[in-house]
Amino acid sequence: MAVALDAGEACLAALRNTFGDTVVLAGPEVPARNLSDWSGQGPVRPLAVVRPVDTAGVAAAVRIASAHRVPIVPQGGLTGLCGGAQPDSQAIALSLERLTGIEEIDPSAATMIVRAGTPLETVQRAAEEAGFFCPLDLGARGSCAIGGNLSTNAGGNRVIRYGMARDMVLGLEVVLPDGTVMTSLNKMIKNNAGYDLKHLFIGSEGTLGIITRIVLRLFPKPACTMAAMCGLADFDKVLALLTAARGRLGPLLSAFEVMWPDYWNVATQKIAGVRHPLSGAHGFYVLAEAQGSDESDRGRFQSWLESLVEDEIIEDGAVAQSLADIAAFWGVRDASGEVGKYLGPHLSFDIGLPVGDMDRYARACRKALEAALPGCIALFFGHIGDGNMHIVASVPGRSPQPKADIEAIVYGLVREFGGTVSAEHGIGTLKKPWLAYARSKEEIQLMHILKRAIDPLNLLNPGKVL
Repeated sequence: MAVALDAGEACLAALRNTFGDTVVLAGPEVPARNLSDWSGQGPVRPLAVVRPVDTAGVAAAVRIASAHRVPIVPQGGLTGLCGGAQPDSQAIALSLERLTGIEEIDPSAATMIVRAGTPLETVQRAAEEAGFFCPLDLGARGSCAIGGNLSTNAGGNRVIRYGMARDMVLGLEVVLPDGTVMTSLNKMIKNNAGYDLKHLFIGSEGTLGIITRIVLRLFPKPACTMAAMCGLADFDKVLALLTAARGRLGPLLSAFEVMWPDYWNVATQKIAGVRHPLSGAHGFYVLAEAQGSDESDRGRFQSWLESLVEDEIIEDGAVAQSLADIAAFWGVRDASGEVGKYLGPHLSFDIGLPVGDMDRYARACRKALEAALPGCIALFFGHIGDGNMHIVASVPGRSPQPKADIEAIVYGLVREFGGTVSAEHGIGTLKKPWLAYARSKEEIQLMHILKRAIDPLNLLNPGKVL
């Protein structure tokens, strides 16, 4: 007598029958990279990994999984830090790693059509070769996929000028939870015909649909890039510098990164290869970057800095004289990835706050952590020009780290200061318990209504965000 296959086995059989063994990998064949994302939750083996090469393949896999009521976890570059792409042992992992390539660059529309699994660095390079600029930029540019960048509404280094990832998107193609393909590869900046549906999926972390193709806005390639590293006495001077940058540089300002001394000292003294570009110690350190449309903008940038030194806003400054200098300046800021390795076991946070409250929050957070967890190290830095602070916290000698205690302090103060628990990394699973600290009851209720309407069987990335 034949024994009925359970839903997972039946789904796996149907997937293999449709795609074959080279596309569908199960058991020990599942690559190690598909067992976890960068959230640090540890490896989990999914029922199988499906790796389609086109939208039709994604849709077919979703239809099969939906028919068998088997959940699906979409995966891109797996560089997310909040668990949004973390697999589930009872789900199919649908990897977009083979759904890659630039399909079109339209010079007259200044747009690019790209497949969702394409690495961000590949997108940047293709734009540059075509004479354009893709401003989205993250430290994980060589590994992260553009579809994942949109699913989390990534921010990165140049939000202050170009906005978040969603601001660079004109159109999307999305596979819905039942396998329906919604193609809306709009290339027009102005298209006010009904609801702008792409924004349902950008930032939804794969819980409402799987992005397969994207129409990106491209921008003119900067004729010159200027950067300066500045030392300032206090946070009031930081705010004065930011105000002056917005007023005098205007749209030239492309990045405004702030580093508190605790971060700066570790980055420049403990991390190999990081160069200290300033003399003496300062209360704050700011990396200001501007992108010009003409070489004459270099003089404008230089005179702006000189006026700030004369006004005693900047105590000390170094101006980049070459691309190598710019890279070295960014090396101090990008050392954040190495700082965690130096500290050992640690927790990382990505929060948003009103800019004027940043230092008050940092001082309150540092004080509360030290009081509750004596010896706790907390480093503060981030894209302060657009209200995004990053924190690395560690209690030396504690393994595992007192995660619940640290999170309660960090996120409790975020709620008190009227901020957000996630500025650019998403919610995933790790921040789900804290979502109500940043969103109202009514907002969360509406999120649930949207989820039930679009994914009534709760099969697409279940347990993430909500």
